[in-house]
Amino acid sequence: MRRQAETALALLHHPDIRPAARVGDLSIGAQQLVEVARALAARARVVVMDEPTSSLSQADTEILFAVIRRLRDAGVSIIYISHFLEEVCAVADRFTVLRDGRAAGSGEVASTPASAIIRLMVGRELEDVYVRTPHAIGEPVLELEVLTGRPLPKGASLTLRRGEILGIAGLVGSGRTELVRAVFGLDAVASGRVSVAGVTTTGWLPPRMLVCGVGYLSEDRGGEGLAANLTVADNLTLSRLRPYVRRGLLNRRRIRQATGDWIRRLGIRTQGPDQPVAGLSGGNQQKVALARLLHQEADVLLLDEPTRGIDVGSKADVYALVGRLAAQGKAILWISSYLPELLGVCDTLAVMHRGLLSEPRPVSEWTPEAVMHVATGGEEGSG
Repeated sequence: MRRQAETALALLHHPDIRPAARVGDLSIGAQQLVEVARALAARARVVVMDEPTSSLSQADTEILFAVIRRLRDAGVSIIYISHFLEEVCAVADRFTVLRDGRAAGSGEVASTPASAIIRLMVGRELEDVYVRTPHAIGEPVLELEVLTGRPLPKGASLTLRRGEILGIAGLVGSGRTELVRAVFGLDAVASGRVSVAGVTTTGWLPPRMLVCGVGYLSEDRGGEGLAANLTVADNLTLSRLRPYVRRGLLNRRRIRQATGDWIRRLGIRTQGPDQPVAGLSGGNQQKVALARLLHQEADVLLLDEPTRGIDVGSKADVYALVGRLAAQGKAILWISSYLPELLGVCDTLAVMHRGLLSEPRPVSEWTPEAVMHVATGGEEGSG
């Protein structure tokens, strides 16, 4: 069994994921690779891949594509489900677009323009996915001074300013998620300082961060980001219930009214505030998670993979929303494995490699090649 597991992992060029490791202890990206390796180990003749790259770096994605092509050449049939249009164009022969539970169209990938596929996906023209809303960058609101976790990050420093969208790129396992969890107080801090609005400490806790106006969106929407068995209203208001408490009792009517307002403002497609959040699409679940941060009146938004697993139309909605928030003076730390959105949305960008964070620079000074150069160790990150 170990030999079989090692062989499958070797095909993905990840021998460092050991067969004896507990999957729950692995990162989300490594867990995704284990799922892919399981399909390879099964030697199936038909493989269904549902968002296989949602947690993978660009380098791991390219390795997966090479494996897919080898499987196809060996006669294996593959159904590849993805929200990333460029991935479909890279690996698929034919496509079918599903929208609102129905087949919206199909065809040959090679002979269909990407714009035509996008129209089928969103039901409308999408002139520019990365629409930038003008916003001014102001004074520092979040500062990290040589922040070191256990074991990651390693001496990370940065300054996030009001009205700024600061992106963090890096490969799976580079320490991006560990960084933001340490900032929010979910993971232990070994040394270093975190300052919020001029108040400095060696280690915050999540309740204190909430009081100070910091909101956190987890990369693991299903496991951490939402309470799937609770309603849209509960998920949206849980982090700030004080406005609805009177004499120790919750006013459910006012909660539903407030939730209805956010549903309209963010265009959340739902049956109403009392619908279980598990019944929503991934894009609408993500909007609920974002609405929770806005409802709690967060000034600093820590967004870890905010567009993971949502369709291109919902992504465009999230990009536009974040741009509007920056224009309102919100400070946004944006972590993503999807380099095009970092370059398309962010004002400044830093790159992590093995827990080290590079110096943040204006996004105009980065190219995809330069980002990958730093992410793969071509340049040491600075503390």
